[in-house]
Amino acid sequence: MVAISPPTQGPSGLKAAQLSAVTNMLALSNNNDADNNNHKSNSGGSNNTYGQQQQQQQQQRDANPWKLLIYDKHTRSIISPLLSVSQLRSNGVTLHLLLNSDREPIPDVPAVYFVQPTQENLSIIARDCSRNLYERAHLHFSTRIDRPVMEEFARLVVNTGGLSAVASVHDQFVDFVCLENNLFSLNVPQSYCVYNNPGATEQDMELAMGNIATGLFSVVATLGCVPVIRCPRGGAPEMVARKLCKLIAEHPTLIRSKDGLHKSHNRPVLVIMDRNMDLITPVQHASTYQALVDDVLDHKANRVEFNVKQDANTAAATAGSRGRAPPVVRKKLDIDPDMDPFYSQHKFNPFPEAIESNGAELQEVSAREQQIRSKTGGAGTTVAAAVVSHHGGGDSNELATAVESLPVLLDRKKKLEVHTSILQAVMNEVAARDVPQFYELETSLATGSYKNDPSSAKKEVIGLVADPSKGNVNDKVRLVIVYALSNGVGNTSDIDEVAQAMKESLETKGSTISADGAAGSTSTAAAAGGGGGGGSHGTLSKEDRALLESGLRAIDYLKKLRSMHMIPTMSSMMQTEVSGGNASSGSDMLSSFMARATNQATGLLAKATDKLGTMLGKTHKHRSTIAVENICEMRPNTEDDEYLYLDPRVKGDVDVAALRNAARAPVREAIAFMIGGGCYGEYQNLQMVANDRRSITYGSTEIVDPSTFLNHLAKLA
Repeated sequence: MVAISPPTQGPSGLKAAQLSAVTNMLALSNNNDADNNNHKSNSGGSNNTYGQQQQQQQQQRDANPWKLLIYDKHTRSIISPLLSVSQLRSNGVTLHLLLNSDREPIPDVPAVYFVQPTQENLSIIARDCSRNLYERAHLHFSTRIDRPVMEEFARLVVNTGGLSAVASVHDQFVDFVCLENNLFSLNVPQSYCVYNNPGATEQDMELAMGNIATGLFSVVATLGCVPVIRCPRGGAPEMVARKLCKLIAEHPTLIRSKDGLHKSHNRPVLVIMDRNMDLITPVQHASTYQALVDDVLDHKANRVEFNVKQDANTAAATAGSRGRAPPVVRKKLDIDPDMDPFYSQHKFNPFPEAIESNGAELQEVSAREQQIRSKTGGAGTTVAAAVVSHHGGGDSNELATAVESLPVLLDRKKKLEVHTSILQAVMNEVAARDVPQFYELETSLATGSYKNDPSSAKKEVIGLVADPSKGNVNDKVRLVIVYALSNGVGNTSDIDEVAQAMKESLETKGSTISADGAAGSTSTAAAAGGGGGGGSHGTLSKEDRALLESGLRAIDYLKKLRSMHMIPTMSSMMQTEVSGGNASSGSDMLSSFMARATNQATGLLAKATDKLGTMLGKTHKHRSTIAVENICEMRPNTEDDEYLYLDPRVKGDVDVAALRNAARAPVREAIAFMIGGGCYGEYQNLQMVANDRRSITYGSTEIVDPSTFLNHLAKLA
């Protein structure tokens, strides 16, 4: 597999622009230009350099040292990936509280309210102001507050006597969650269910699509530029695209901004797509580090959680539990995809390569640490102690420099050890569930390898889903869904046969791995080896049985859509990009990893050699990647001709055929947005078309893991 380099993004990226807006808000800055939208300070086209902006923000923080931050659950999710607790303190926030929690009066400290402009939130704020809960209230709304709502709020504040407590009111237009420089979410829960619900009224659809357009407008406003909008004709993408185009065109500051005009020769392209164009990607098993973390571990908002069995000796010493099973400890780790050097470099790499790199870097750091400590002669790690111990030799300056670098080295080692524990947790799941077998078969189905041999495809799928030692319930359901959506490998009766084989196997034999990752979800009687467990009912745990029933409903829903030709099959829509290997070549590569392994990673790599060979050597472009690439490359007879071309600076639709006769500026920035939920696998795959001259930002209504998306499909059944 070709490793995908992480996108390079300077301080003018989306996350930096949103962070600038939030820190300005916390600094109590009162910028009245651009309708308090901070277009100039957020835009990459600002005359101020990043360093100057940081200096100005520091001066603002120094001038306003102490304040409270009041947020709701939605805006808390916006701030969480941007600022840690310590960073909030450095911005003068001494206390941060939920708006709807019980809060004590602190009348001598100003408060920054950062909330959604809902009626409920506004009522609480008005009550706070009437009670003089804080010294002054600086109100910042995550998006535009409608004029009627604002007028009603003003009347409420005046009538309750709280007007004097309101210091300022701002529309921030930062109503999205920026998880990384090139990844954002609108945080719309169950978004796929919302617009695919057959019971939804036209009013429901208008409201849902309007909210998505408003969220995308926040992204555009934060970047401070006017994009060209592309989308397929009809359905949710066109509704959102036209609403967004109107919002931009009617916003006087953004449409006439100098920064936007300055960038007019190199404007970004926003491609809005529908999840139904590719339903395989959000359920397919992954092979890269970040996507696997999101798939097999509890991963949300850049926080990873997983269970670790405590060492038996440690457990006995600390709790006196000698003779008992070691307790399970829940680990919670925060990882920054942009600032963590190892993660930012290897998150898109195949999982075995991430293991190998972690071991090699850890070995290098440990060797360097040992070298420095040996030079100090055990005199400590301070510069003075090291120089005295060295008796002031000629290379004392060199030694002092080496010792000064030790804290940085130890910090790097600590971060690498964090990833070692995460890699171990992922490896445990991957090995126990035989994830590479599911990944390999799903990839073959999705890329059309079985198109001319449907009987073999069915045989392979049944063999895997009927094996109780392979995968958990969701793994098997996901494979059946990929089979059902793949072109030319099975008709409706074949899908029914495969699903029935899975159901019968799980109900009679159970599954070795339960949904929560614990080994052995079969019944106690069957596990005891009494001989009568093979055909008994109830060998699945209650949770696994619920997952099976939910999975079967999801399969029925997709069968219905397929029979009505409402969704495309995938084989013809995925292209093999690299076909440089098979399981044996992957095994050879992993064997070479073993030769260079460090002691800490040897166990992981030993497992990887046996389990992960099929995760190397091949990859393919997903449907969204192909569409975005065709538009960026302006290829004729592709999506570049088929998709609508909307320009907020131009009235009406633009004829792409007419543009072919004119010189078009190359696309340097593309934003791919998926309505109905996105995933890390799709985000990673899109980076295949990013390069030194073009950046790809990926966004969606929400980021969902495969299990969550299965639940959404089941709800629509």
